[in-house]
Amino acid sequence: MMPLLIVLTGVLLLLLLITVFKLNAFISFTLVCLFVGLAMGLPLNAIIDALKKGMGETLGLLVLILGFGAMLGKLVADSGAAQQITQTLVGAFGLKRIHWALMLTGFIVGIPMFYSVGFVILIPIAFTIAEATGLPLLLVGLPMLASLSVTHGYLPPHPAPTAIAAMFHADIGDTMMLGLLIAIPAIIIAGPILSPRFKKIKAKPLADFTGHEVLDEKDLPSTFISILTALMPVILIAFSGIANHFIPKENAIYPYIEGIGNPVLAMLLSVLFAIWSLGVRRGKRIPDIMDRLAHAVSSIAMILLILAGAGGLKEVLVASGISEYLGELLRHSQMSPLFLAWLIAAVIRVSVGSATVAGMTAAGIVLPLASLPHVSPELMVLAIGSGSLMLSHVNDGGFWMFKEYFNLSVKETFMTWTVMETTISLVGLAGVFIINHFI
Repeated sequence: MMPLLIVLTGVLLLLLLITVFKLNAFISFTLVCLFVGLAMGLPLNAIIDALKKGMGETLGLLVLILGFGAMLGKLVADSGAAQQITQTLVGAFGLKRIHWALMLTGFIVGIPMFYSVGFVILIPIAFTIAEATGLPLLLVGLPMLASLSVTHGYLPPHPAPTAIAAMFHADIGDTMMLGLLIAIPAIIIAGPILSPRFKKIKAKPLADFTGHEVLDEKDLPSTFISILTALMPVILIAFSGIANHFIPKENAIYPYIEGIGNPVLAMLLSVLFAIWSLGVRRGKRIPDIMDRLAHAVSSIAMILLILAGAGGLKEVLVASGISEYLGELLRHSQMSPLFLAWLIAAVIRVSVGSATVAGMTAAGIVLPLASLPHVSPELMVLAIGSGSLMLSHVNDGGFWMFKEYFNLSVKETFMTWTVMETTISLVGLAGVFIINHFI
């Protein structure tokens, strides 16, 4: 029980450093990494190596995605494209149902796209809608993020569900269809139904996304160009995924079609397109556009450091063997295989923070259970995916991304983000058992 006690102590220490002593979150993460590593018996050099690996792996992707995403968001916000999209959505759905519109947008965008990419693309639109309509930011933003989170945790082609389905020899198509049956009620309950409960919590968007001048109708880009530019990464990734099914791998253009579906390249191409469609094409000077982009990137510097700290803590916990320890603790239980898969993923998620790590680790532990009679490998994938979203807190990068972008306190983030993620996980578990009853 000592490893579990050390991890719990580390999480409590992190909360104390941030909430009581008001220490910077990045410094707090680093100190807790040292504490946990030393308490688990890791040499200092091994702790530093784990820190470097965890931070490097986290930032290696996120610095590109968040950097390009901030640039794209800045161009969409400053050009009036977000205002145009706002007016179109409000006109189509009405003010009372605007959060349903964003839920649907998040779901469509979330299916082909990594969570962090979808977050940075759509969040400026949610900010602009909240500011323009006067609606509470959490009422507008949470349904969209619930959609992104569900697709990230449950559904192929996202990395963890796809990899776990392959491990269990689950049919990808069946996993997707059953996942959609569970995802839709999870999104509705955790999004439009739950978000009105948080109206009194005063979330505020990052200053960089507020205070934009409301432009005259004649000065706005067209609705088509606005939506095309904002969703260009989705279009590129979806086009790549579809085209790859029809183009033979031996074809000379296959690597290029496959390449534009890479999130980093898709984001870069989208930024270049936005520079033209929302900037140069509308008479803006390149030096002015570049100044705006530089300002956009500088505004996310602390977010990147905090996410790096969360990645470092995750790697220290993995290097210390806590995932394997917790798995073995639960593996010999007499529980239902589906519940056990969910529970192991949930416990690892709470301890380690990363949904992907929790899902992949849990899958390795319960893999033998997937071959038992009357156990659906597709439902095992979905049970693990649901568990991997359970109780997101201070060791999860998504927790800090949400906190910083919405300018919330740690307590408020627990009351909103953590409650939303836990709701998604529990509804997912219930959905797995309901479907299992009928198949």
